[in-house]
Amino acid sequence: MSAEHFDTLEIRDPDERDADLFARLPGQVGHAMANAPGWAAHLSGADAAAVTDRAALARLPVLRKPDLMAAQAANPPFGGFAAAPVSAMGRIFMSPGPIWEPQGEGTDPWNAARAFFAAGFRPGDIVHNALSYHLTPGGFILDHGARALGCAVFPAGVGNTETQVDAIATLRPTGYAGTPDYLKVILDKAAELGRDVSSIRKAIVSGGALFPSLRAEYAARGVDVFQAYATADLGVIAYESVIDEGMVVNENMIVEIVRPGSDTPVPDGEVGELVVTTFNSAYPLIRFGTGDLSAVLAGRSACGRTNMRLKGWMGRADQRTKVKGMFVDPKQVAQVLGRHPEIARARLIVERKAEQDVMRLAYEVEGPADGLDTAIAASLREITKLAGSVERVAPGALPNDGKVISDERKYDA
Repeated sequence: MSAEHFDTLEIRDPDERDADLFARLPGQVGHAMANAPGWAAHLSGADAAAVTDRAALARLPVLRKPDLMAAQAANPPFGGFAAAPVSAMGRIFMSPGPIWEPQGEGTDPWNAARAFFAAGFRPGDIVHNALSYHLTPGGFILDHGARALGCAVFPAGVGNTETQVDAIATLRPTGYAGTPDYLKVILDKAAELGRDVSSIRKAIVSGGALFPSLRAEYAARGVDVFQAYATADLGVIAYESVIDEGMVVNENMIVEIVRPGSDTPVPDGEVGELVVTTFNSAYPLIRFGTGDLSAVLAGRSACGRTNMRLKGWMGRADQRTKVKGMFVDPKQVAQVLGRHPEIARARLIVERKAEQDVMRLAYEVEGPADGLDTAIAASLREITKLAGSVERVAPGALPNDGKVISDERKYDA
């Protein structure tokens, strides 16, 4: 660890990095096929020893989350894609979908320490971690990364904002970790209560989009905010090291951008689906499609890190959408409608209001609908674990285009 970089891996020649990764990849593919029946079936006919460059890797099929979810439903919990027994997993998580994820290996199983370092955190810092520790691995992803870096962590989780403000005023943490929106909730509540939370001068955020207006507000309030792009399956894929200069891909991962719905990589700079290959021996993921859109950003980072840069999260390749750090899936919308068969058509609309994610279920129904708004709202909260408003619209007002989730937030490309 140096003053500027976590280690020398971050500043090595890109050709050296690729040579290292692709020298190790045939062993990883062979290990997955030999020890995980799901991978043996998915990669049937592949020659692991031949997967020695990007062109060879691109000939393997992409595994997408819906396929993994189906495999897990048929063969719980991991669908045959784990290469170690369940008893070897430190923790097992359930994310919305549902989709099951095991905890990875080592003291920093999701490789988050580099992201904290790039965001300005150093050994001895106290981190106020307000990402959820419940069911999903979000809180643990950041918790392990911060502690691997040598920081102390206050595991705040979500909610109980006044108590969190009290904790910050007492512990005087140097930084915040959590979703982009919730830091504003904390700062606003502290101002309302007259509590001093000025010790927080830096933040690493994940689980949602950091909109430019919100980042500017944080900067005006004295907090430098950096983003980490992570998923429950893969851990931290990329992270900001210089504000507004894209995200640097994490070490020990191979990242591709493919045409959505296909296995084919797109030219650098073209927007497509982010596909990732990791070297986790217990839970190998090979050409795993995240369902997220991004693009390769030309050039190297001004920070000196030499790995590929991404433009960041640019939306979803499918209709599965992240709201307040939680995924909402079209299947969940279908479950809501299944409880209320009188609904003729519906669409879940995700928007931004007052720098917060909000969702609204617009629905069509014929005839009277007394009490239906309240009932639908209750079903929506129970199934998605998120609150949303409900709006009845006139029959025929919603397009007949098959879309059940419409993300109408504006993203900065």
